[in-house]
Amino acid sequence: MSSAHILTALRKAEIVDDCELVPLNVTGNNRVFRVEAGAAPFLVKEYVQHPGDPRDRYYTERVFYSYLWTIGNRQIPEPLRWLPEERLACFEFLAGNKPTIATRELMEGALRFFFAINEPSQSASAVEIPSASEACFSMDEHIRCIERRVLRLNDIAPQTEFHEAAIQFAQDKIHPTWSRVRQRLEQNTHPVLTQNQRCLSPSDFGFHNSIVELNGTPRFFDFEYAGWDDPAKTVCDFFCQPTVPLPIGWLSDFTAPVAVFFKSEAFARRVELLLPAYQIKWCCIILNDFLSVGEHRRAFSNPNMDRTQRLRDQIAKCAKAYSEFVS
Repeated sequence: MSSAHILTALRKAEIVDDCELVPLNVTGNNRVFRVEAGAAPFLVKEYVQHPGDPRDRYYTERVFYSYLWTIGNRQIPEPLRWLPEERLACFEFLAGNKPTIATRELMEGALRFFFAINEPSQSASAVEIPSASEACFSMDEHIRCIERRVLRLNDIAPQTEFHEAAIQFAQDKIHPTWSRVRQRLEQNTHPVLTQNQRCLSPSDFGFHNSIVELNGTPRFFDFEYAGWDDPAKTVCDFFCQPTVPLPIGWLSDFTAPVAVFFKSEAFARRVELLLPAYQIKWCCIILNDFLSVGEHRRAFSNPNMDRTQRLRDQIAKCAKAYSEFVS
């Protein structure tokens, strides 16, 4: 949908009459615009759809946002309007700063958010929320999930020198490391998690999807993959995302209160087992740009992106993440 069509949709829905769309280019998947409409700007988001990726990002985000706002969570931007026919959503425009470095205060804010969305008193109203994208409730499911990510790298076509470098990196580093990690996981199976051992997970949870308000409070967004999941997976992803990384030395300070909250003695052990696997998963995610579906999402979200520079950056980012993960 072009900018003109988005403006037409906003006018048709009587959201605005006269406004200006300013592309933000802040997401790797969808188109996001700041809508300049008088004294109250807001954000409009257009959701990507690709035949190779059947996930309904619009529906998932709408359900999760609606739940959080209904239970009174205000560590998110207010969802203003949903336009299902056009696959558009309007949100409060958050005032604040994108964090560039993790701090203890931000980590505590993330913990507050995670606990608030999993408050037991609200669990009855969360029954209708579906499982998260790539949800895993057993060790076998964790293994299969990451195995799919690793094997998907075999589909990279040698289009450019950067694609060839990605293929070589996958063959030399990711595949053999995953083979060793997988063997360890296969020796440590655990029972399928019961409903009360699962969590509501933002999924792509990290400070890369946050704005820090002037009072220091982080507010989180982007819930396209959210839903029920293993809390150990949520924590592993939180510590593996490479954009605003947390020191791995803080892991026990994060897992200890989570174990208490979920009343789980096995939780910390599961995080310890799964962390190397999710470090491999995030190396695979960084290389998504070399796959056709990932390339489509990036081009959709930012049509003016320098494709060559992006590929060069992703190779460097993957090498850096891998060296930190396996060191």
